[in-house]
Amino acid sequence: MKPTTMAALGSQFPFTMYKTSEKKRPRSSILCSVQPSQSNIKVIINGAAKEIGRAAVIAVTKARGMEVAGAVDSHSVGEDIGTVCDMEEPLEIPILNDLTMVLGSISQLKETGVVVDFTEPSKVYENVKQATAFGMRSVVYVPRLKVDTVAALSNFCEKASMGCLVAPTLSIGSILLQQAAISASFHYSNVEIVESRENPQDLPSSDAAQIAKNLSNLGQIYNREDISTEVPARGQVIGEDGVRVHSLVLPGLPSSTNVYFSRPGEVYTLKHDIINVQSLMPGLLLAIRKVVRLKVPLQFSSIIFFILYCQMLSCCLSVLLCQNLVYGLEKFL
Repeated sequence: MKPTTMAALGSQFPFTMYKTSEKKRPRSSILCSVQPSQSNIKVIINGAAKEIGRAAVIAVTKARGMEVAGAVDSHSVGEDIGTVCDMEEPLEIPILNDLTMVLGSISQLKETGVVVDFTEPSKVYENVKQATAFGMRSVVYVPRLKVDTVAALSNFCEKASMGCLVAPTLSIGSILLQQAAISASFHYSNVEIVESRENPQDLPSSDAAQIAKNLSNLGQIYNREDISTEVPARGQVIGEDGVRVHSLVLPGLPSSTNVYFSRPGEVYTLKHDIINVQSLMPGLLLAIRKVVRLKVPLQFSSIIFFILYCQMLSCCLSVLLCQNLVYGLEKFL
């Protein structure tokens, strides 16, 4: 699919503070005016009452150069989002169940706005259309989003010349693992993916499926010894190049993805664990900062791959690969 206008994560936005007069000014019932700044990105969280939505509210509130300007959800309607998130002080932003109303209020400010969508697949397309109509970019993190929906979003945003970022994952660690797996695949002919999840929904997971698809598009044939076996215990083959995925359901353990590469006398293992939604917040903030500069749709992983490309050029051995990944991430963040 042709890349369209979605965001690139990166530059820092200036953060200007100014003193207000002693006379208190009335506050909007929807907008947050804490630390006002003309350069702040106004962020609307759609799905704000969810666990990830609450984490996003806290992360955006603490982040430099952006602020929560609206909260949308069908739950806890009318409650202050700061109170719902157990913050020390309320944000004076009530949760509303009408995205259009919030978009209209924010658009009157004539400032840069981003809608973060944590809703559900059936609502994403209309949500992005509404945000675009009000001149705002969108960051979409909705699991199980169909390819047809992503293609429709890409076409729509390209015609509108409006940035939109669809994120199969917001975990920077997950994307680093994908990049490392692609680099390692050129040196090994055997690979297996083993993942564990708390819930038996949609297995293999989107992370494991994405890694398998990435490795299947490189012209390499894996696991030639038993590529045609149909023994269920050997896992599910994803793609046409023999990459097998084994999915475990283990409540109580973190969501984990392991990629095993091997050849005679050597095993190379890549492992990534997600403990909670806090691990997704650095990626979310990065996406918000980048999407405001996009004029076409983009996927989050493409942004990370581009950022790390220069660091990855000289990585052939596993030690050098890991060192460059860590260095590149620390330098970027």
